[in-house]
Amino acid sequence: MDTATVIVKTVAELKNAPAEYREAAEKIVRSHAINELYGAQVFDEPAVAFAPTPYWKWLTCRVAMEEYGHHQRFFRLGAKMGIAEDAMIPHKTDKRPLSIFEFPLRSWTEFCVIKLLADMAEIIQVEDLMECTFHPLRDEAAKTMPEEKFHAGFGVRACTELCATEHGRVEVQAAIDALFPGMPAFFGASHSKNNAIFRKWGLKQSTNEAMRADYIERARGIVTKLGLRLPAVA
Repeated sequence: MDTATVIVKTVAELKNAPAEYREAAEKIVRSHAINELYGAQVFDEPAVAFAPTPYWKWLTCRVAMEEYGHHQRFFRLGAKMGIAEDAMIPHKTDKRPLSIFEFPLRSWTEFCVIKLLADMAEIIQVEDLMECTFHPLRDEAAKTMPEEKFHAGFGVRACTELCATEHGRVEVQAAIDALFPGMPAFFGASHSKNNAIFRKWGLKQSTNEAMRADYIERARGIVTKLGLRLPAVA
């Protein structure tokens, strides 16, 4: 079968797709369900307590609500695909969440930098999925994108406000220095076998290396506009 001709327009059609295609689609959906939930639990919901004003608490509550909503989108899609529910819940599965979630959130400034940098990484992933040959996944990505852009914009606004004072600039730079070295790993290993399979079937379009390079360039542009710098990474 020519993999370029495989387009799955509905969940019902998925059962007729090649086994490798089905397994790859399930891996992507499962990963998003797990990581959206875990991120909401360890970053977004706890950040409400750190927010300095009612206004920022309100916006942070919106971010948390939308991140939990992203989990629900991918969770519901996964359930329709036949993925076991426990396999999409972090504490019920042996699949580890992304390493970025090991970052210890300790302050409002750190949360703002997470939104500034980590959500830009998510935007790049979601952009790629919007060209996916599995149309139900492509559709969920399209619904998610406006909210991801809001979250990244939240980070820009919050960090811009913090950088209005010298003390705030120092704190934001320190948070960037602490967070950013772990961000390139968000995109997975170079020469990934899973990524090669995803691209083979058109479930993803870009290599991990290409997305990582794109991310670093975008992140550098955002940080430079704040008058700050990205730390060097391997």
